[in-house]
Order: sequence, then structure tokens, then C-alpha cells
Amino acid sequence: MTTEIKNQIVQELENYLELHKMSANEFVKKSGINEAYVSNMRNKSFKIGATEIAERWFEKVAQFIGLALKKSYWTPVQTNQMTAMMPILEDSKEHGLTNVVIGETGSGKTFNAELFAKANPLDTFIVKVGSSDNLSDLIDKILEGAKIPHSKTKSKNINGIVKFMQKQKFDGLKPQLIFDECEYMKQPTLGMMKEFYDDLKGHCSIVLIGTDELIDNLDKLRKRKKAGMRQFYRRIKFGIRVLPNIDKNYRGFLDNIQDKGLLRFLKSNCENYGELHDCLVPAMREADRTGEPLTEAFVRKVLNIPTAMFV
Repeated sequence: MTTEIKNQIVQELENYLELHKMSANEFVKKSGINEAYVSNMRNKSFKIGATEIAERWFEKVAQFIGLALKKSYWTPVQTNQMTAMMPILEDSKEHGLTNVVIGETGSGKTFNAELFAKANPLDTFIVKVGSSDNLSDLIDKILEGAKIPHSKTKSKNINGIVKFMQKQKFDGLKPQLIFDECEYMKQPTLGMMKEFYDDLKGHCSIVLIGTDELIDNLDKLRKRKKAGMRQFYRRIKFGIRVLPNIDKNYRGFLDNIQDKGLLRFLKSNCENYGELHDCLVPAMREADRTGEPLTEAFVRKVLNIPTAMFV
């Protein structure tokens, strides 16, 4: 990595701190990057003593502030889902609401949430729900993401999270907890969401993002009279927001593709934005490397898709 690139990263870091009114200490806490590294970088001293600061730390700074160091082959598009989702997140954050955002798989829900969180780095926290996560796992993810000290019991950890979010509100921030892929949430975790709702209403926004499986799961638990589920459903019932369906013409994504066969192939075989990305990006990267035109035949060659498949 050249000194010019390092200087560019440091300048973009300064711009980022000014834009978000973030102190260096807050940046260190959020990013997890060594305080001495950040301090020396900002002073244009790229060493600690006689030792050069490793390139990976500059790369980590760039990644955190959203500075692309390599060519990107995927350009964000203002989709119908993004247009619908951003005001939901903003309104929920502004007023400390609890919302449920439902959208098709591959419709950009995660991308949009991460984009929103990057624009609000001080007080927006994203927790990705895993298929095997239990209540303790999700509590740990919240504590880690918000840099909240761990306590010995679940109840004390939950109380610590509540107090942290309440303090952020008291300090003039607008805290927001965004839980992604909530279709994987189990009953105990959904019960914790009810507790958060009761303790944080008006103080901290809570957003659950998932597919329609989330609503199906909530409905089943409610009808089976599982503990706390009827009460929780009542609290979030009118906070449910359903995103528009995916535009299978992929307007905005395919504007630079000239090959009619490839356009037909993509529209016929890609079910969502995620699949479109996974199909196009490897082929675009290889086309850039080889200088070959981006055609259906080229995409099939790169992805090793026989001509009889996905016709």
C-alpha cells in the first residue's frame, strides 16, 4: 500500500469523523482498532516506534468508513424496496418505535439496513440472527456490537442493554436496535423483544427484519398461546411494514448490458437481487480482466453453466 493511499484513507477518516460528529475515542470503540494506531495515523505518522503500522489496519479503517480500495462491480440502485425501507427506519429511529419489516429473500433488506447503519454509526446497532442462535447468543451479539460490558446472568445483561440505550437517549442520541433475519428467532428471543419493547418504548427504536416466515412464526406462537406471544403480537401488530415485490425487470441494474441474450437470461433466471449479483459480479470481474465482452455465452462460460441449463 502506497503512502498516497494511506494519506487518502486518513483524509477520508477525518471527513467521516466530522460528518458524523464522532470523536476519535468513539471511533476506536466502534471500530475496535487500536487507539495508538488511529492516533498515529491521524498525525500522519504511520509507525508505532520503529515498526510500520500493518496495512491491514489501514484496510480496516477504510472498510469501517465505507471507502472502497478496490474496484466495485456492483453499483447500489435505488430500488422500490430501498425507497420504502429507508423512511421506515428513519421514522422508527426518530420516534423510538418498534417496527417489523417484511420482504422477499434477496430483496436488499440486509443491504439497506447496513447502509442506514453506516449513515448513523453512533447509535444504530445491527444484530444478525443466526439459524442456531439461542437467547444467550443474541444477548452476546448485542453486547458485543454496542460494546456493553458483560454481566454474569441473562437478566443482568438484558438490564445492561436497556440502561445503555436509555443513556444514549439521555445523551441526545437516537438509539436503534436492528435485528436482521428474524425469521430465525425462537420463542425465548421473541419474548426478549417484548421485554425490550416495554422498557425502551420511546427511548430506543427496535426493528425486526425478516421474510414472511417471521409473521407466520409469530402467528403460530400466538395461536398456540405460547407465553408472551399474544402480548407481543398486540404490541407490534400495527408496526408491521411489508416491502414491495421485487421488480424482475431489474431496472437500473442492467442499464450497461448490451447483449440481448444476456438480458433475457438474467430476467428469466434470477429470482432476486442477490441472485443477480451472484451471477453478474464474477462474470464482470472476469470480463474486466480478459477484455472480453459481457454476453450470455461468456457468463455461462465463467459460471460453468451448460447451454441446456437455465434456458
